[in-house]
Amino acid sequence: MAGWRRHLRGGRGLAVAAAVIAAGLAGGLVSADKAARLASGALTETRFDILKTKAPPAPAALQARLGELVAAYGEEVGVSVTDVQAGWTAGVDQDRPYPQQSVSKLWVAIAIMKAVDEGRLDTEAWVTLTDEDRSVFFQPVAYNIGASGYQTQLAGLLRRALVESDNAANDRLMRELGGPDAVSAVLEDMGLTQVKVGAYERDLQARTAGLVWQASYGFGWNFQAARQALPLETRQAAMDAYLADPPDGASPAAITAALAALHRGELLSPASTQYVIGLMTQARTGPRRLKGGLPPGWTIAHKTGTGQDFRGASVGINDVGLITAPDGRTYAVAVMLRHTRQAVPARLALMQAVTRAVAEEWNGDARSAD
Repeated sequence: MAGWRRHLRGGRGLAVAAAVIAAGLAGGLVSADKAARLASGALTETRFDILKTKAPPAPAALQARLGELVAAYGEEVGVSVTDVQAGWTAGVDQDRPYPQQSVSKLWVAIAIMKAVDEGRLDTEAWVTLTDEDRSVFFQPVAYNIGASGYQTQLAGLLRRALVESDNAANDRLMRELGGPDAVSAVLEDMGLTQVKVGAYERDLQARTAGLVWQASYGFGWNFQAARQALPLETRQAAMDAYLADPPDGASPAAITAALAALHRGELLSPASTQYVIGLMTQARTGPRRLKGGLPPGWTIAHKTGTGQDFRGASVGINDVGLITAPDGRTYAVAVMLRHTRQAVPARLALMQAVTRAVAEEWNGDARSAD
């Protein structure tokens, strides 16, 4: 828990906590003070579930088009589109959990900013990364770790995690909150009960490959070499177990509901909401996924996920985000591929077709409004 305490600030007063709860935004890590007040009855915990709100039916034409796109792709695909303002959701296989991969970095960032809102973390606080903070696969921040470590601010780790999808940055952010279980507790208290973080990135990827994480895997290509040395049967069994019950699983509908709640300011303070979405607009990954299908005048704030390749297939190929039309109308979109053998161009074409379908729906609404 040392990482938890290093940058935590003092507790807030009862009046502040009560005001937050009255606004329906209670959550975060439960402090000893808050726990005592809850136990004494001086404070009543309030939670909400973002998937329990009633909504109008989705447009039939969009629903039909999404079904056509998924059927034509011919593999397991989860799609969800939520109109942030109107509240309807269209989708295909949108209620079944899919592996998120790096999409889960978004929930870590939201949990961090919740702690910031509650005065328990500071994005300007400095941390020192050491060799113990190395992760797996894409982790450019680790290249800066020298004999005396590498100092950076929490804000820098947030930027690296959301903009670059840096695994080491994300793992360190999780440690600052106390680990995966602590992050999950924050999300649950916020009402995000159907999105999972699962584990540190390095542990998740190791288990998916059939390995147990070792510190040496954080250097060079040691992880890939260890994975390659495993029997194919071991790797297949590990991959099958991951796909059957992904520890980082979330349904497309849960993701778009959470994104819509984020955009509406129901999860974080206005400043923190703007901060997270602002970083998502700068994402460097997946420029030809959802973003590639947007017409001129549209904008996107998104987070991608990309899992491991094995035996000619890829797992957890995802893109989720908020796309905004020229008139300001916003849609939360999630396209998730569980286990795909389709070539990369076909994957991109599917994601782009989904955003084009949303834009066509918006065009129809705009014309009818005229």
